[in-house]
Amino acid sequence: MKQLFSVWTGLAVFVFLSSFCRSEEAGPSSDQNQNEKYTAKDLVMKTMGGRQFWGDVQFFHGWKIQQHVISQHYRLLDPKDQRHASGSLAVCQQRLEEIKAAERLPPMQGKAVILIHGIIRSSKSFVKMKESCQQKNWLVVPFDYPSTQRTIPENASYLGQVIQSLEGIEEIDLVVHSMGGLVVRSWLSQQEVVDPRVKRMVMLGVPNRGADMADRFRSNLLFKAIFGPAGQQLVTEVNSDFISNLPTPPFSFGVVAGGRNTLKGYNPLIRGDNDGTVAVSSTRLPGADDFIMLPVLHSFMMNDPETIAHTLRFLETGVFRESGKPQPIPVPQTVTVP
Repeated sequence: MKQLFSVWTGLAVFVFLSSFCRSEEAGPSSDQNQNEKYTAKDLVMKTMGGRQFWGDVQFFHGWKIQQHVISQHYRLLDPKDQRHASGSLAVCQQRLEEIKAAERLPPMQGKAVILIHGIIRSSKSFVKMKESCQQKNWLVVPFDYPSTQRTIPENASYLGQVIQSLEGIEEIDLVVHSMGGLVVRSWLSQQEVVDPRVKRMVMLGVPNRGADMADRFRSNLLFKAIFGPAGQQLVTEVNSDFISNLPTPPFSFGVVAGGRNTLKGYNPLIRGDNDGTVAVSSTRLPGADDFIMLPVLHSFMMNDPETIAHTLRFLETGVFRESGKPQPIPVPQTVTVP
């Protein structure tokens, strides 16, 4: 057991170092103290697109406005992650309007698919899923949020701002991986009326009942440092009221789980069948219109060809399988005692 613990701790350190090295900034960026009036020539600068210190608040045809979690200032990025403005939200919005006019960008319309990553990841983890959705002529919204720096409800507020910014879009679908699904459910809890444009969602390896690994390592200092406040909210329902109180989506959704279809999954430290990170049983959210388990590891689900094929089919038809026969997850019947 000690050897297994050392292995997982070592993997956690590796993930942490990789994430840290790829982060765009570990604190306030150099542009936060500049004046609020800029020219495009002065500001066009290549960035990493945001990792753990930026949250998206507005989207338009690949352009996005992000907010820094520490300095609270904003910046405008183009589809190639180049910065065109920085300062207040008003400055970035004004610059975006100027670019819309100069480049004659058409209004957004039709169907948008929002891709929502899990903890420690970024929208860059959805490369193949993004390409596949674009081939369907859907507008893809690669949503980024500071998953390790803020709580799940705080990250949900970023999602709400992005959804609100999708003016002209008639239909919104969601593809969520891991903690991204909990961000959506948290966003739902913040809404008096859910945006009627949201039609369907596919959940990929979402710990809808919490994660055993979070239970195991929640008190570990390294785990706390890497996964931040949101990591503490990933514990199982047995240990947390947070996840158990999240609402079930009021729109159509399907669940994809990774597993071996055996009593033991890819990770022996997790109870039952699992994808190496999340137990199959934890993904099963009652009320789902369809469920499917595929032989795929948690970290690679988003770009697995079979997973992508099933995801696209659900977004188009509401079922995963070519046969058209769903395997819904029923809601337990409540027994009323007279």
